[in-house]
Amino acid sequence: MRWTEQQLADHLEKTGTPAKAAPVNTSNPPFAAPGHLALGRLKTGEMNKAEAAYDAHLWQRRAVGEVLWHKFEGVKLRLADNTFYTPDFAVLPADSVFEIHEVKGYWQDDARVKIKVAAALYPFRFIALTPRAKKNGGGYDVEQF
Repeated sequence: MRWTEQQLADHLEKTGTPAKAAPVNTSNPPFAAPGHLALGRLKTGEMNKAEAAYDAHLWQRRAVGEVLWHKFEGVKLRLADNTFYTPDFAVLPADSVFEIHEVKGYWQDDARVKIKVAAALYPFRFIALTPRAKKNGGGYDVEQF
C-alpha cells in the first residue's frame, strides 16, 4: 500500500489519531537518476551494509549496558488489512522503553508513510537513522516519530 502524505493526513484525521504529519517535499529527491535507486532486499532476513554497520553499533552498546536486547527484523506490525511494516531493528534500551529503529540511506515515500502510521498506532518509540559520511564526521542523523 502506498499513501501520499496527504492521504496519511486524511486517514489520521478521519480515524481521530492525534498526529498531524508535517508536509515533506519529495518532488525532487537526491539520487533520483536512473540506476541510483536501490532495487530492494532480495531475501528477508539479510542485512545491507548500513544495517550491518548499525547492528555492530548496537552490539557495542549492548557490551556497555546501554542496550539490553536487539533483534534484526524481530517484529512485524500490522498497519491495516494486508498491510504490514517490518522495521529493521527492535531494540530494548536500558531504560526499558521498547524502540523501533529504521536504518535508511534514502527515504522512499511509502517507507516514510508506513513508519508514521506505525508510530500513530503503536506505543513504541520510533527512531529513524540515516548514516552520515565519514568525511562529515560519521555517526547517524536521528529522527524520532
